[in-house]
Amino acid sequence: MKVLANDGISKSGILALEKGGFEVITTKVAQEQVANYVNENNVSVVLVRSATKVRKDIIDSCPGLKIIGRGGVGMDNIDVDYAKSKGISVINTPASSSESVAELVFAHLFSGVRFLHDSNRNMPLEGDSNFEGLKKAYANGVELRGKTLGIVGIGRIGQATAKMALGLGMKVIASDSFIEKVDVKVEFFDGQSITTTIKTQSLESLFKEADFITLHVPAQDGYIIGEAELETMKSGVGIVNCARGGVIDEVALVKALDSGKVLFAGLDVFENEPNPEITILMNQKISLTPHIGAATLEAQDRIGTELASQIISIFKN
Repeated sequence: MKVLANDGISKSGILALEKGGFEVITTKVAQEQVANYVNENNVSVVLVRSATKVRKDIIDSCPGLKIIGRGGVGMDNIDVDYAKSKGISVINTPASSSESVAELVFAHLFSGVRFLHDSNRNMPLEGDSNFEGLKKAYANGVELRGKTLGIVGIGRIGQATAKMALGLGMKVIASDSFIEKVDVKVEFFDGQSITTTIKTQSLESLFKEADFITLHVPAQDGYIIGEAELETMKSGVGIVNCARGGVIDEVALVKALDSGKVLFAGLDVFENEPNPEITILMNQKISLTPHIGAATLEAQDRIGTELASQIISIFKN
């Protein structure tokens, strides 16, 4: 039985699959050639992350396909319902990358409040000639402790983000269309823990209260944050999106950054991914990463072994 891991898979995942009797192919196949490759090589399982799309055309063209797997949470690059209607199992790994994404959120938050993203651009250029000028430029940082973090979407990743925020001494508020309240358990290295209950509230009230906002929602039909929503926020708010491109109106965001309404933004995902707009890439108030929320060695190990476990279980049953 052959598995095509078209966007890669960890060594631990490969070993687990091989131990289960599968042949794992990690050749990167171009999007337009995926269907041909699957058929020519008798591939039964296709695994993807965010790069490869498995749409109706591939599903219709590959009658031997048994499983489609997504290494990560969101499955907006797979026609899930259509695949299931054709008898194909669709799997993902919703719990494997939560901590990794949450840590990236805080990487962007720390970068934003201390201007690290801009300082790291300018220190190599001016550090020897304008040290005092740069020191003055970046002297007005703020602390995260004691501030209010608004989490839009309090699922697994939102909860992991909440735990880190609580550990830093932040107040956490949340909004979610499906969850009314959630118990968040913060665990410490010595086995002790504390649990707090977060009751969700309206988006409108979250936007008004939060000092910083982080988004943890699937792909949407429209913007969650647009010009009108930005107007309701506090002046000097920081916004982080490590969820999906297209949930923030990037034109409105740049306008708000330029006016000073928004202090900084941290973006791991983009409306026009994988070709972000140059106005986003060149903006000095935006901390940028290329969709790497789940891209830690630990998360990839968890994702690989979890996918392998699900695949082996499906074929055994």
